[in-house]
This record gives sequence, structure tokens and C-alpha cells, in this order.
Amino acid sequence: MKFNVLTLFPEMFSIMNESIIGRAIENNKIEINAVNIRDFADNKHNRVDDYPYGGGAGMVMMAPPIFRAYNSLNVDKSVPVIYMSPQGKPFTQDMAREYAKYDELVILCGHYEGVDERILEEIVTDEVSIGDYVLTGGELPAMVVIDTISRLVDDVIAKESIEEESFSSNLLEYPQYTRPEEFNGKKVPEVLLSGHHENIKKWREEEAVKRTKLKRPDLLS
Repeated sequence: MKFNVLTLFPEMFSIMNESIIGRAIENNKIEINAVNIRDFADNKHNRVDDYPYGGGAGMVMMAPPIFRAYNSLNVDKSVPVIYMSPQGKPFTQDMAREYAKYDELVILCGHYEGVDERILEEIVTDEVSIGDYVLTGGELPAMVVIDTISRLVDDVIAKESIEEESFSSNLLEYPQYTRPEEFNGKKVPEVLLSGHHENIKKWREEEAVKRTKLKRPDLLS
């Protein structure tokens, strides 16, 4: 899986070289190609933003540099182009599963007051939001999307972990415990120490339903 990221701050994506995602990059399971939009500016100051027509606060990212950066990728027109935007469709695990079916994705990170509307019309296929709030740029949301999708790529993490985690079946994940058996007077549930796999499975299913009812009842509707 290759992630092409159009951004003003490609260096931010170096953080993705750590932990599980870092190992996936080392093992050539995923690739993050961060492309600096400023490299495609056509002025000596590498300026990629300008004042909005009609007036208003802030600046808007210009269409030409973004368009040239996108064209430099030479991706097939069937490759989704995701624009990280608070106006976008809320990102979900189901969306991550759909995106994980592709071999390649393009993610556009906006800044300032956003990008020229004509870029959305020309190249963007999906506007995606990670929540009902506004950030200073699209880089952090892009990292969230990359991380979520990368976990679903074959051999990045164990398939069993994906099958039993939160949102895998519209339920939150059951409680997890590890050593020691007792901590601050609280003991690990006996059933988890029993070695009886059927009872453990039943307990986990029941706890997943309880937890979902308590924390996210909307998932059960």
C-alpha cells in the first residue's frame, strides 16, 4: 500500500517511521510518499497561497501548485484522492476497510482557510474528517487515516488482533488484563485464569456487549 501525501510540511510525516507503522515501512508493506506542494510553485518565493476573492480572513491555497503536485504522481484516475477537511464525511473503520482494498491512495492536506474550490472539483474524490473540530492543517488527520488503514494491510499486524478489536463487529473490545494477577486490590477475572477457552470466549462476548451499551450505545442501534 502506497500513500501519496500532498502537503506543505512533508517533514511532519517522519514520525510515522516509529513503532508498528515504522516496521511496516521497513518491511515494504506500506510506503509513505510525502510530496512538498511548495516544490511546484511558480514564483521565486515558493508561495502557494493567496488572499481569497471576495475578501475575508486568512489565505487560501492556490490551485495550480496543488494540481501540478498531483500530476507529478502519475497515478491512475481510479486512485482515490482524499482531502482532509472538517467538512468531510466522518472517518470510520468501515471506510478504512474500503480504502485498504486499494494499492495506492492520494491524501491532500489543506492549510489556512483551505484550498481553492476548483481543486476539489478537479482531483478530489473524497472529503474526509476525523471529527467535528478544526485543526491548523491536514497533516495530523492524514496521519490518523494512514495509521488506521495501514493496520489493515496484510502482515502489518496479526489478523486475529484486527478481528477482535473495537468496531470489528459494531462492538467495543472487551476488557484486557495482564500481569500481575492482583493490582491495588483488584484481581483479574477468574474466568481468564481458568484456561477454559469456551468460557473465556463467552465472557469476552458478554463484556463487549456490556461495554458497548455503556460507552457507545449508538453502535447497537
